[in-house]
Amino acid sequence: MDFDALHSANFKLLDDTVTDWTSMLTKLETLKKDAQEGLHGQANKANWTGYNATVSREFIGKTAGEFGDAVTQATSIRDIMRDTRDELKTQQRLLEEAIERGRRKNLTVTANGGGFTVRENPDKKAPGGQSDLDALRDELQGILNKATEIDSTAATSLKALVDLTDHGFSDAKYKDRDTAAAAVKEAERLAALAKKKPEDMTPADFDALKSGLEKYSGDEIFAEHFATTLGPQGTLNFWAGINDPRAAYKVGRDRVDQYDDLQKYLSLTLATASQADTPEMSRWKVDMVNLGDQPISKNSTTMGFQVMSNLMRWGDYDDRFLTDYGTKLIETEKKMTDNGRHVPMAWQHMGMDPLLNRTGSDSGSDPMTGFLKALANSPDAATDFFNADFVTKDEDHEFEEDSDGNGKNEKRELSNFDYLFEERDWPQERDDKGEDSIEGRNNLAQALEAATTGHPAGELPTEDTPPHSPEQARLMENLVASISEDNKRLTDHSYMSDSIGQIASEYLPDINRATTDTNPSADATQTEKEARDRVEKLFPVAGSEAVMHHRDVSRFLLTIGQDPEGYAAVEVGQKAYMANLMDYHLNPDLPADQRYSGNKQLLVSEIAHASGEVSGTLNVGRQEAVAGPAEEADKKYEQSVAQWKNAVSGGIGTGIGVGVSFIASPVVGAAVGGGASTVSSLILEELFQDAEGNAKDAAGAKMGEDWESGLDANIKYTQNAAAEAAKAHKLPDEGDIAEWARTGARDGYQHGGDFSGRVAPELQTDI
Repeated sequence: MDFDALHSANFKLLDDTVTDWTSMLTKLETLKKDAQEGLHGQANKANWTGYNATVSREFIGKTAGEFGDAVTQATSIRDIMRDTRDELKTQQRLLEEAIERGRRKNLTVTANGGGFTVRENPDKKAPGGQSDLDALRDELQGILNKATEIDSTAATSLKALVDLTDHGFSDAKYKDRDTAAAAVKEAERLAALAKKKPEDMTPADFDALKSGLEKYSGDEIFAEHFATTLGPQGTLNFWAGINDPRAAYKVGRDRVDQYDDLQKYLSLTLATASQADTPEMSRWKVDMVNLGDQPISKNSTTMGFQVMSNLMRWGDYDDRFLTDYGTKLIETEKKMTDNGRHVPMAWQHMGMDPLLNRTGSDSGSDPMTGFLKALANSPDAATDFFNADFVTKDEDHEFEEDSDGNGKNEKRELSNFDYLFEERDWPQERDDKGEDSIEGRNNLAQALEAATTGHPAGELPTEDTPPHSPEQARLMENLVASISEDNKRLTDHSYMSDSIGQIASEYLPDINRATTDTNPSADATQTEKEARDRVEKLFPVAGSEAVMHHRDVSRFLLTIGQDPEGYAAVEVGQKAYMANLMDYHLNPDLPADQRYSGNKQLLVSEIAHASGEVSGTLNVGRQEAVAGPAEEADKKYEQSVAQWKNAVSGGIGTGIGVGVSFIASPVVGAAVGGGASTVSSLILEELFQDAEGNAKDAAGAKMGEDWESGLDANIKYTQNAAAEAAKAHKLPDEGDIAEWARTGARDGYQHGGDFSGRVAPELQTDI
């Protein structure tokens, strides 16, 4: 900064700018409140159906969120500018004070072009002579240097903040110029460390990288600057190099036990960086995809996908990047497997290959494993990926089917879901204990959970989770049909059942519809259409319906029922759904066009029957699983049910409309609608108490062995739910309603057992 520019600076324009931004913030805060409480709040309560349920509601939610981001970004800009102004004013004051001290020592300071000159007064010398002159000159230059740094870093920080997004606003938050400037400076320092040759990296370098990435992994300016400074090739070189024990021997000897932490923080940092829309980061993402199928160096057989996929196991990566990455990864796999004919041997870990994954779950040589974990955190990208084509009928491959039943096989199309869930020959993998690794298929299940539900795997849906889209529903249909066709696709990998069970629990309205055997097709007869219309009112679905066959649904539930965690997810969800459904339909204020029937006995019996069938079918699967050392195996079921108590402690939502709110999932983290939450909470509390008690004594084993115990429990919960709903709405015939629920639950439960025996005789159990 020029001497005269600082000395003569008038900060009124900057003062006015800060004032204007502060005024704008007040207005934006009002808009944010209106958007969240008005626009977003009304959207969540609105009775969305069809296209509006998935598109309009989600758009309004994102738009309301933009107002919050606008406030955050405006606050950061105002705070950085205010801090910069205050710091420059401080430097101006220090400059003036230094000049005055010099004057008292007979030294004169004058502007000289962009710089300044310090001279002794001709008539009176400085007391310290040349030393006083040099000291003042150095002090003034230090002040100018500091002012220059403040000015330049403020400009860099503001530009970096604004450039983070092409459209809309960034949610990056910085309280002052120093915070933003420190992020840029630290990114450059750590990128320089990561660029070191692996043999030159020291334990101190490693510690600095690990602690720095941990601290800044969520900082958008830092992450973008770190990633683009290091570059895509540099990123691959760093992670591959540090995992080469021959090269990184110094740091590996002392820090190898902390490699998993570094892997996590580097992954989180790159995920944050991928969300930036700067030109540099956009180029980074394109280049990283292009490097995927290339060896990382001339002397290496390790490919870019193998390295990068291990840095994608944590964090929320940009959806477009994941889509492009997944497309190129599938193209590469097709080349390596001759369109799925054999194992992708290039991904097979061999003895001398580096361990690119440091979690202990697998070697990291199969890039599909890490990529699927990234999809588990990014629902939209996961949905697009699984629905995309793996091979078409026109390509050269050996996947065939008899699609028209004429006894002749012909080529079939395979989606990425079909290939990965049904056909892929997975490379052999071991964990750090020498046992077969489950990580690949487990990540596949988690990615499917995200793809079908619309929220990251391992989380529960909230009122902001959009209803199911047509693409999500289609994937659910394919999943159910696939497991029905060959249940070993799940039972041979039972660790996938927790995710599959969670998926099922969020499609219970669709599953209950399937049990009615009504015809949803466009060519249905008028009588069939009328029956279907009644079923759609009985089990309302927000968004797109997954249309499934009754037989497939039963076989699907039977299979899930063979795993404690899968069973628990569906059983808890079904009980909550049934209770909320009772409350919804027994509400006398329900609009006439949403009513299933004016006949309460028929209404309650139908709900109880469908719920009973789901529970009965699950219990057939449960009994198949515990046919043997029943007591310990069966207690695991009770424990899994009881563990759901903590998961839903925030309140129970509903899979159908409560009042005018439509939530597409049966169990959510926030209560929606007063009555429904109360009824379902009472029933679930009873379910959890029974499960906790059964898990501690022999009753758990008895339930698995005795079909009647399961029947009695199902009747109790259904009967109580109906009675509580009647009580909540002050209906006079509470006793009759409870009795109708009892008989419906009994018949439905028994029908579930009978129907299961017909559609899956291989799972028939003596009940």
